[in-house]
Amino acid sequence: MTYTFAAADITAPVVTAPAPVISLETSADIAQREALLDLAFGRAARLAKPSERLREGRLPAKGLAFAAHGADGRVVGTLRLWHVTAGPARPALLLGPLAIHPWFRSMGLGAAMMTTAICEASRLGHGAILLVGDAPYYARFGFDATLTEGLWLPGAFDRNRFLGLELTPGALSGARGLVSATGEEIASPSLTELIVREEEGALKRIA
Repeated sequence: MTYTFAAADITAPVVTAPAPVISLETSADIAQREALLDLAFGRAARLAKPSERLREGRLPAKGLAFAAHGADGRVVGTLRLWHVTAGPARPALLLGPLAIHPWFRSMGLGAAMMTTAICEASRLGHGAILLVGDAPYYARFGFDATLTEGLWLPGAFDRNRFLGLELTPGALSGARGLVSATGEEIASPSLTELIVREEEGALKRIA
């Protein structure tokens, strides 16, 4: 599935290449996504963020991991949403990270990816989205720090940057407690599988 990002959405003075195409992320995008995140945030810095504790070892929410591809097919934008709870027994999504390649910033691509993600999350029946980010930027999409006043993240965080958005009215009303990860865990290989891989690797080196 692809999502329209028309050239008319681009605000840069001169753009000669076709506008990037937003689509659901595929396995072929993963390596380029990681490289883009490292470029945008620095690997050590991004992995140290409290919100990363809610993502590590988990798969993103189904149908809510997006990639933007340039004319040459390379990943120039990424955005994922993750299953969490906004306090006990209150399902929500965590948005992030949003990263755009430096060459494609100030073109409206970030806003297009945000709009796509929010609309898809709403269409799929989710009630609320949480994120940690620049409040003035995300306010344009309806995110507000007052909706997370009763919530905490696992680790130190800036309260003014912890924002919420209700897709369903009242979805975050009275929300209180620790935000916890609930997404599907990434399957880890068993000890037997690791041994077999090591043996296969040894045989290849010998051959």
